[in-house]
Amino acid sequence: MSADPGVDPHVRLLLGAYVLDALDAEEACRVARHLQGCDGCARLYMEVAEASALLALVRTEDLRE
Repeated sequence: MSADPGVDPHVRLLLGAYVLDALDAEEACRVARHLQGCDGCARLYMEVAEASALLALVRTEDLRE
């Protein structure tokens, strides 16, 4: 999975894939390094990770209602 970051040095476009462990090793390392030094992206990462965890709780029956 690869996202073109354009001129944005942040990793926002990669956070969903990072949370789902869908990045190749090089991109995952780049995101991890960036998160260590960027409070804004780290906060957004936490939000994406929490949302992903909540989605895991949704049952098929819940989607039919």
